[in-house]
Amino acid sequence: MTEQEKKKNQTKNKEIRLFAENLEVRSAGDPDKMIVEGYAVVFESEATHSIWGSDYTEVISRNAFDGCDLKDVPLKYNHSDNFLILARTRNKSLQLELDEKGLKVKAELIDTQSNRDIYKSLQCGLLDKMSFCFTVSEETYDVKANKRTINKIENLYDVSIVDVPFYDTTEIYARALDSLDNERKQLDNLQAKKRLLQKKITLRNNIIERGLL
Repeated sequence: MTEQEKKKNQTKNKEIRLFAENLEVRSAGDPDKMIVEGYAVVFESEATHSIWGSDYTEVISRNAFDGCDLKDVPLKYNHSDNFLILARTRNKSLQLELDEKGLKVKAELIDTQSNRDIYKSLQCGLLDKMSFCFTVSEETYDVKANKRTINKIENLYDVSIVDVPFYDTTEIYARALDSLDNERKQLDNLQAKKRLLQKKITLRNNIIERGLL
């Protein structure tokens, strides 16, 4: 697989999640500084949605970011590439910290007009949610509970301040659910084959016990 194909495949598998955690703004003792804090990810927090007529639950494991490279992650607005980056870990204007609760975000916005507009919107409560864009390398799926557990985040592409919760309406999210549905069907088929095999074994044992074989 070429590098271009790998990048295309990664883009297809990108997923976006939003958590109902409020962002905070503060001056840090300096009224000229624009400091933003919040959580882009909350561990072990069940997010349940009604998908295709049934409840679908997702949880992000506490160790999901083990081994994930966080050295160059941008803070964006609505995950948009058409908007100036607000902060970045590479130049230390963005700090990402993993604690017991989740992935904590702390950013100092530089003095630009677009950053001032976003900061004012945060102060007024017009913006108060965070989201993150990522790909998954390890996951488990509980068919009975219709629950997906994300065990390993492969890449963290960005954390974002968002104004519209498009969590369950993005094409990326729907594609991820399609993948899970296929996995669930495959697991159902395997379980059906296992039950059939068990019936054959039981029948054979009964025949042997009766001396017919």
